[in-house]
Amino acid sequence: MPPTLILIRHGEALHNVEKDYSIPDPVLTKLGRKQCADLHEQLKESLPLAQQVEAIVSSPMVRTIETTLIGLDWLIKKSIPIELDPLWQENSSKPCDTGSPVAELKKRFSDLDWSPVESTTYPDKTGPGSPYAFTKTAVLARGQTCLKNLYQRKEKVVAVVAHSGFLRCAVSHNLYANADYRVFDFVSNTDPEKPELAEWDLTADNGGGMGTSEKGRVVVSATDFPPEETVAEVRGEQGKQIQDEAAKEVP
Repeated sequence: MPPTLILIRHGEALHNVEKDYSIPDPVLTKLGRKQCADLHEQLKESLPLAQQVEAIVSSPMVRTIETTLIGLDWLIKKSIPIELDPLWQENSSKPCDTGSPVAELKKRFSDLDWSPVESTTYPDKTGPGSPYAFTKTAVLARGQTCLKNLYQRKEKVVAVVAHSGFLRCAVSHNLYANADYRVFDFVSNTDPEKPELAEWDLTADNGGGMGTSEKGRVVVSATDFPPEETVAEVRGEQGKQIQDEAAKEVP
């Protein structure tokens, strides 16, 4: 039976408050760390399901790792493993949504296992055939792979720490405020090759577990991604500008 999922967005980071998307792989703000501490208490004290988490999957970007280490600290102390998975990184190729070199991250977060990230093209989002390319096709395919991987897991409950754009466009089609979470089961009899999620009423009706997110489901719009034919045809700095500026999603 596939696991129940607790999908979490990172806390507020520097680029969120300053609206400066040129900040490379930004850290959490003071408020963001407080949000993660509040998330920690809410999950630990008010969501019995969280006590059953058997694995933590995190995007390897700085703000998601920091959110994991603060918000899920009580699970980590119970020896629940953290799995860094670059497939869960954010959509765009803006500096704020592009990860740091693995060598730097290993020094900063030396207690984590970086082998799943080192074996990939992380953090490149622009190279030919990059699985992390900022195109609708690549991002939606990434989301399907993430869901397929989770569907096949043997744990009963898995917590995932990721990003608003990727969660919204490619995974659950919901909006997530900073450091908010939603709970999902896989739809009964879902196609294992194209698995779908059904949100618990607990978080759907409340606007996320923290009650800070907008209610309802959303759809992918034409402004979420750059036109793929344009990106394919345009090269150099002009092409990079198209990729960086085409989406309206606030990281």
